[in-house]
Amino acid sequence: LLFWLCVLAAGASVILALARPQIVTTRVRRAGIDLVVLQDGSTSMRVTDTTGDRWKRSMRFLKALAETMRWDGDRIAMTAFARIATPQVRLTKDPNTFFFFIEHLEEPPFRVEDDASWDTNIEMGISWGLKLLAQDERISGRKSLNAKAFLLLSDGQAWSGEAQRAIQAAREQGVPVFVVGVGTSNGGFIPEPPPEDPQKALPAVYSRIDRDSLATIAGAGGGRYMELDRERDVDIAVTIIDSVRKMARGGV
Repeated sequence: LLFWLCVLAAGASVILALARPQIVTTRVRRAGIDLVVLQDGSTSMRVTDTTGDRWKRSMRFLKALAETMRWDGDRIAMTAFARIATPQVRLTKDPNTFFFFIEHLEEPPFRVEDDASWDTNIEMGISWGLKLLAQDERISGRKSLNAKAFLLLSDGQAWSGEAQRAIQAAREQGVPVFVVGVGTSNGGFIPEPPPEDPQKALPAVYSRIDRDSLATIAGAGGGRYMELDRERDVDIAVTIIDSVRKMARGGV
């Protein structure tokens, strides 16, 4: 009896193996993002119409943004720009790297004494962001599946053809531009270096946030305009991250 039971079990096993049963499962891919921060570092970001000044206010927001990110496949990069752009953080998935940089960027990398610090060249910041994404693809040898977006933090810039062309180039590559405004309607004076000759001192320059230009950039860039101190930092961060994550291929 035991022998025939073993034969029956062996036969059933053979039949089951030949049938090759399969179970259908669903593999859910968590959508990742590649977020490139374009941080205005022009002299007007030193205006103190926000807590600390506009630059320090931006750094506090970026810290909240980084704390909101999932960091499970997410990556972030950062550049500061005025008349020129200077890279600060290449695309990284290490939160410690990003936190280290923003905690030590106590002021813009452009000195008040430098002529380059007195322009807000958003076109340069966007162009640098596009080059960064292209270089990342060349280095890795493959195109990232993460959804890509630019996050511009600025107090404004006069709308120009150069900025329009840069935004159009970003749109053609599927990279929307989200804009976060920094500053107030009351504004304040831009700090200036002491002149070598006090009798030739230039008149002080007053700066207010330029909401119209920032909203125009966000609209042309296919993103959205938001403003610090009008909404909570965490709410702005969640809105941006969720909006970008929805664009990720295969995302949920």
